[in-house]
Amino acid sequence: MSTQLAEKIRSRIVHEQLPAGHVFMTEGQLAEEYQVSRTIVREAVSRLRALGILDGKQRKGLVVRRPDLVQLLSESLPLLTVSQNDRDELKLLRYVLEIGAIELAVRNATSAQLDQLDSLVEEMQCCAERQEWERSVELDLAFHTLVLEMTNSRYVAGMQQILAEYFHSLPEVDTLDSAQTARIVWEHAELASAIRRQDLEHARVLIRQQFQDLI
Repeated sequence: MSTQLAEKIRSRIVHEQLPAGHVFMTEGQLAEEYQVSRTIVREAVSRLRALGILDGKQRKGLVVRRPDLVQLLSESLPLLTVSQNDRDELKLLRYVLEIGAIELAVRNATSAQLDQLDSLVEEMQCCAERQEWERSVELDLAFHTLVLEMTNSRYVAGMQQILAEYFHSLPEVDTLDSAQTARIVWEHAELASAIRRQDLEHARVLIRQQFQDLI
């Protein structure tokens, strides 16, 4: 019953197009209107609070909020990926995000962002020569986060960064040799160059090369 009530409240907020900050009802008013117990109301409200749809305000009642999709994913991802199948699904999601976003990145990249990509590649080269593997992983994450920021989409950039951070947090099973490290640096340098030249097809090929292991 609490699940059904939570869905009714959510549907009502959507149907009435209630804006963020709108004072909705008190728990007592909800119990009276929907003819349910206070316990069921509290459980339903708790679900909606967890999703960022409702919040409580002293002496006013429940207030409508706008959920933050990126924050919800960030908080729930570790709990959702308990099996290898879950992780495989996330790998596929990241692959699709990277491949699908490269066209927007090529189209929208600013001069400042392009210069920043080049700087990241230069630092990656230095870290490879010094065998600073942990810093190299951080730079790889920064590089791809910046590429996704070039899409000018908060959701695309935010979700990609969350996924990338999740995979980088997993235990590494393989150690890269010098040849593999050199290839990775070269791929990032070529991708930065392709984006600067607005060479979409070459950029797509390079993204596929970098993330083919995910699928």
